[in-house]
Amino acid sequence: MDDEEREGTELDVALENISDFSVVSLTGEVDVYSAPKLRETIKDLVEKGNYHIVVDLEKVAFLDSTGLGVLVGGLKRVKPHEGELGIICNQEKILRIFRITGLTKVFPIYRSREELPTSVKET
Repeated sequence: MDDEEREGTELDVALENISDFSVVSLTGEVDVYSAPKLRETIKDLVEKGNYHIVVDLEKVAFLDSTGLGVLVGGLKRVKPHEGELGIICNQEKILRIFRITGLTKVFPIYRSREELPTSVKET
């Protein structure tokens, strides 16, 4: 596969802490090519003892089934530690994917960073 075919699969990942949460901010597309980067980020956070993670999808242009699988896998990593993996998203096209797959019942979904609880105890 040449570079032209993979064009548009860039994913930028930024980490920050907001209250008790590790926030993973994504920019770009989460697909079969870029999802491993997200998987490794979540895995590294959990290995370092961060069990309350929120993935910010506000700047994500595209999310495929591989990306959803990574998010579900991340949730499975934090659950044994009494953790949570939440989603920040206000884009209807991305939220629709969560609704269609029934994942709105699995992930806490926040419309913005301002909706995040101020502490883990509030979740």
